[in-house]
Amino acid sequence: MTDKVLFITGASSGIGAQTARQAAEAGWKVALFARSEDKLNDLAAEIGENAIALPGDVTELGSLQDAVSKTVETFGGFGAVFANAGTGLDTPGIEKGDPEEWSKLVDINIKGVLLTLKASYAALKKSKGHLVLTGSVAGRVHISGSVYGASKWFVHGLAGNMSTDMREWGGRCTVIAPGMVDTPFFDEAKPDKLKPEDIANAVVYAIDQPERANIQEMVIMPTG
Repeated sequence: MTDKVLFITGASSGIGAQTARQAAEAGWKVALFARSEDKLNDLAAEIGENAIALPGDVTELGSLQDAVSKTVETFGGFGAVFANAGTGLDTPGIEKGDPEEWSKLVDINIKGVLLTLKASYAALKKSKGHLVLTGSVAGRVHISGSVYGASKWFVHGLAGNMSTDMREWGGRCTVIAPGMVDTPFFDEAKPDKLKPEDIANAVVYAIDQPERANIQEMVIMPTG
């Protein structure tokens, strides 16, 4: 990997925004992709010249392709992608669950990850780069009726398959599996749980490893 540039989806708040800050502090240039243009612009201004704001929709391939092209045009390429955009459900479970919510969940948590990979794969391959995915502890254990958890099982399965794929050309893949994190993902604050900076630390640690080392999975649980 030669290009110390990180492309982040879901970059406007929570884990994505904090990862952008901490990666920039560690010497990375960051390309910030999310729907919230105002938040992205504020974050890019906060970080400075080593950040660009790329408003777009993770469920639209063209939007992602445009963002990837602008990243390459601005920074000359990139060495890592953090596919972090995700969503949950207001009404969990099957019996009371809302199929329209399921469609949105699948579009973002599954299709959004696939489209991110599709848009960035060639650039990652060129740089022998690093793919990081936001999984979840919910994607490693069985939770009664959890549709959200099932979407994260997909992410963990894809991460394993991508590790095998990318190894063929010198790339790396890491999936981060957090327990509960206190982010805007939840309606109520979770002050005794993990903080976005805890997950950002893990992402930066993974992408800063020497090229000979690939951390394939990191599970991060709160102590409380």
